[in-house]
Order: sequence, then structure tokens, then C-alpha cells
Amino acid sequence: MRRIDVIGIGIGVFIAGGLLYLAFSWAGLDGLSAGIWSQVVFVIGLLGWTATYVARALGKKMTYYQQLADYEEAVLQKRLEEMSPEEVAQLQAEVEQERQALAEKGAVEKAVLTEKESAESAL
Repeated sequence: MRRIDVIGIGIGVFIAGGLLYLAFSWAGLDGLSAGIWSQVVFVIGLLGWTATYVARALGKKMTYYQQLADYEEAVLQKRLEEMSPEEVAQLQAEVEQERQALAEKGAVEKAVLTEKESAESAL
């Protein structure tokens, strides 16, 4: 974001606050109440914006994380394109071996959990 964008947003928020104050004044509130209610609206808006920011940061859906994922994908794609067909076949064989090992491990863990559950239910 450029400096002029930040300045524009700041001026926009300032003007929006004034318009909100005027709207509350025209709605019949006295000056003090209109000021308080316009601040309440801005605080609620700020808390809402902060909540969306925190949700995006925790969910890793921010621009930085997307750019990092795109970069990693491009690097891996370039490496794959630079590999010879023999190297690609060897890599695919290694991946398939790891998948089978993980599947076997998962089956063993599932069997152990099943035995443990049956032993606990027998007690």
C-alpha cells in the first residue's frame, strides 16, 4: 500500500466520522450524544475489522502466505521440469513407497486402537 493510499483512507475515515456525526445530529441527538454514538459505531467497525484480520492471519489466508505458496509451487514445478524422465520415474517410485508405508502404518495404528477399545469395553 502506498503512502498516498494511507493518507486517502485516513481522510476518508475522518470525513465518514463527520458525516456520521451529522447524521446522528439530524436524527435528533444532541451534540454530545451524536459524538458518542459516532464513536461507538467506529469502535464497533474497528473491532470488526480487527476480527477479520485476526481470522485471516490465523487461517493463513493473507497475501504473504499466498505469495509464499505460489513461489514454492513454482520452484517445485521448475525442478520437476528440469528432471530427466528417469529421475521423475525414480521420484514417483519413492512417493509410491512412502504412500504404501503410510497406509500400512495407518492400518496398524487402526488395529491397535481397535484392540485397545475392545479391551477397555471389556473392563
